[in-house]
Amino acid sequence: HKPWLCPVRALSKWICLNKGNLRGFVFRKKMSPMRFSDDWRLAMSPESFMHCFRANLNDVAVDPRPFGTHSFRRGGTQYLVLVLRWPIRDVCSWGGWADSTNNQSTIFKYIFSWTDAPTVQREDYFNPNREKASPCGGCGRTCHCA
Repeated sequence: HKPWLCPVRALSKWICLNKGNLRGFVFRKKMSPMRFSDDWRLAMSPESFMHCFRANLNDVAVDPRPFGTHSFRRGGTQYLVLVLRWPIRDVCSWGGWADSTNNQSTIFKYIFSWTDAPTVQREDYFNPNREKASPCGGCGRTCHCA
């Protein structure tokens, strides 16, 4: 009922506008308030992205003040660890934390937060009859250790 909020439609429209050319940046350089660059090699600046992102949040009646570009980094980290099940070392390398031995807890600040809801009840950690997990995209296993 709100097609402008559908990411599939948005990506499909982006592909059509780019005549199927999937090279380059999704968020291209802003040339004027209503026009973006046709050059796929030019990226939108972080400041311009933040301005557009907050304007979009306002459009859907969401207070933009709690959100920043850091939200994407935290969300990306959680996605890589919890959904794609990347090894922590790879996530550290992706996030630029691989050579930061002075503060090894940084990654855990991205993965865990006091606002996160627990995904497993404490009594179920060693329950052999626990409901199966979603299949792993790499190996297809449904155990929680995959």
